[in-house]
Amino acid sequence: MGVFETKLAELGITLPEAPAPAANYVPYVMVGDMVYVSGQIANGPDGFIVGKLGDDMSIEDGAEAAKTCAIALLAQVKAACGGDLDRLVKVVKLTGFVNSTQDFTDQPQVINGASNLLGEALGTVGQHARAAVSAASLPFGVAVEIDGVFQIK
Repeated sequence: MGVFETKLAELGITLPEAPAPAANYVPYVMVGDMVYVSGQIANGPDGFIVGKLGDDMSIEDGAEAAKTCAIALLAQVKAACGGDLDRLVKVVKLTGFVNSTQDFTDQPQVINGASNLLGEALGTVGQHARAAVSAASLPFGVAVEIDGVFQIK
């Protein structure tokens, strides 16, 4: 087990197998040393994490949903790296989509669930640029979807 997966284990996180795409697309595309990971939707041990922020889900629960997206992103990066997550050089950018009501404005606090995990588990490698935006709805009614750009070696 490498450095990053050891740190994740210390946080109580074991990376799952990389989720398969839900439609006609690939989970990631590699261009040179960059990996572009398709949107990963909030998924927990009991299935999809559904809800709408500003309606039936708290910011804290939304942040936990975002954390599951970050875990799935790392699983995809590990797959792109042939199973060696320590090939990750930098989390470059995340784009977080929050299923939220028209008047909900705390999308950044929700996506912090992913950003905080990446920073805690990966240190400076996990510091990234980011967008956190509202969506009227997301696939399967999930609360959060996040895609990402990563640099590897």
